[in-house]
Amino acid sequence: MIRNTGNQINRFIFLLFIGAFLTIGAEAAPQTILDSDPPATPTGFVGKGYEKHFSLRWMANSEPDLKGYNVYKKINNAWVKTAVKNFRDNYYQLWTGNTGVTAVFAVTAFDSSNNESPMTSEIEITTSPMEDEDFLDMVQEATFRYFWNYAHPVSGLARERLNSGETVTTGGSGFGLMGIPVGIERGYITREEGAARTLKVVNFLLNKADRFHGAWSHWLNGTNGKVQPFSTYDDGGDLVETAFLVQGLLTLRQYFDGANPTETEIRQKITQAWEGVDWNFYRRYPNTFKLYWHWSPNYGWQMNMPVSGYMEALIMYLLAIASPTNPIPANCYWLGWTGNNYQNTGTYYGYRLWVGQGTGGPLFFAHYSFLGFDPRHKKDQYANYFENNRNQTLINRAYCIANPKGYAGYNANTWGLTASDDPWGYSAHAPNTGADNGTITPSAAISSMPYTPVESMEALKNFYRTYGTYLWGEYGFKDAFHPGQSWFAQSYLAIDQGPILVMIENYRTGLLWQKFMSNPEIAPMLTAVGFVPDTTTSVKDDLSTDGAGVPKSFELLGNYPNPFNPSTRIAFALPAAGDVKLQIFNSLGVLVQQKEGYFSAGRHEFEWNGVGQAGNTANSGVYFYKISDSNNTLTGKMVLIK
Repeated sequence: MIRNTGNQINRFIFLLFIGAFLTIGAEAAPQTILDSDPPATPTGFVGKGYEKHFSLRWMANSEPDLKGYNVYKKINNAWVKTAVKNFRDNYYQLWTGNTGVTAVFAVTAFDSSNNESPMTSEIEITTSPMEDEDFLDMVQEATFRYFWNYAHPVSGLARERLNSGETVTTGGSGFGLMGIPVGIERGYITREEGAARTLKVVNFLLNKADRFHGAWSHWLNGTNGKVQPFSTYDDGGDLVETAFLVQGLLTLRQYFDGANPTETEIRQKITQAWEGVDWNFYRRYPNTFKLYWHWSPNYGWQMNMPVSGYMEALIMYLLAIASPTNPIPANCYWLGWTGNNYQNTGTYYGYRLWVGQGTGGPLFFAHYSFLGFDPRHKKDQYANYFENNRNQTLINRAYCIANPKGYAGYNANTWGLTASDDPWGYSAHAPNTGADNGTITPSAAISSMPYTPVESMEALKNFYRTYGTYLWGEYGFKDAFHPGQSWFAQSYLAIDQGPILVMIENYRTGLLWQKFMSNPEIAPMLTAVGFVPDTTTSVKDDLSTDGAGVPKSFELLGNYPNPFNPSTRIAFALPAAGDVKLQIFNSLGVLVQQKEGYFSAGRHEFEWNGVGQAGNTANSGVYFYKISDSNNTLTGKMVLIK
């Protein structure tokens, strides 16, 4: 995982394309069994026509000598072999570029003796217009394949990137592990399959993988578990990556709650792995309040990188304080993590930030620590992190709309700056920095789905409809693209794919947030570091929708923050497209501000920055607002504090 964390000491922004030069590890090939018996016909063969491509999948065969699958398409009433798939790849996609295209498919299996099974029943599918839920299903299923089908065959851990061979990533594997419950709940795999893969990974982490005072290294060899040095001196424990991995493990410990032997063993071994991390060792000095990122058995503390915020490592401090066996003192949170550059008092493009530097940095700051840690309805002495993450996302988008550097392609639906590949290598792209070089990373906007569902959904649909010919692939959206250079990455990175899969699910059901937060060690830790319920929000979360995600009625969802300074966002839901008017009145009933617009069906927001119609700044006090569509008027109250 390569990142630039702003004011942190250089995070060794090596170009991640070095992964392409790593030796590709040997796959666990099928056994060679010379016989004349064909494999069984694949079962569970289903297909779907999305707007611009076909997607097929089937249950994996279990023969030890299985070599792969043949995909057939019917052309002029004759079967034509259109693809040959690896024995691990029980899926196929075909891009059409248009809706209304119909095709007929069937699949066979073949073995190492080239015996071919009978053909499945044929299926006919047609590419069709999609609703928002279809897009979410499409992206989650394809992205899940990166962590399931492309996982390392021996360890089950996530490969660092496409074609990284033996190199697996610990942090990215934590993200991928959190995708297993998604795969189960969405029907991509069975619970038994998910449990078996989880146990395989946990056994590898406990029994084979190198550990350094309980922490794992950034990269591992996926076959033998030996550390793969990330740099000359970085050949030992990486506590940030370890935290990302543990976040995923603890989420699965709560998800696999069954009484059967496999799930019982999963819980026991995850607890063993979690309790084995010596977080306190990574304080380096007995009286320091900061955790250090690395330790090497060969070079000790040579990397010398104390970690303080604000950046992506919040989860490391939370877990270190929560540890039941090797905790650090709770005051390390406010004396170590929340350092001198933690708070932010700025407003950018009308959006306030409470923590972080400048415009907030790359968007992975809003993702990595929050895949399991639920930032909703709580705050510490500095921020409600859900609101900070939402505003960071909105700033990122607003910057791309403003496009001060004039890059081709940037607009309201083509946005998202975060760490990714680009035409010149790899960089942590962010607003108002030299690292903004015209590269858009789909993970940035899509992984912010819980914070900005309307804006992120529009970006997702635009990425597919406008750029999908080159941007969409077998594992979902490729890593990045640069419209001005007509460049599209051919790569997939675990650390970019994982947040897409997990954060879409957190938006849809909150599943991973619920499971991680239910760990018994989490609530006491939050109390110890000073998190309290955030009662300032009045925004409704449980919006009633139909099966397609469309609101059932016109609703006022409230405004946040409330009280506010300098701006607040008034949220509402529309069951059908139409005109909406917002009117704001002071306590005397005088009209202060009015806004109106035409909106599609869905959830939307008006923002008020405390400025009246005449351009005057409103005074502190109570304000009332009413919001109206063609048939209804709803009212609310808010408080401006200066």
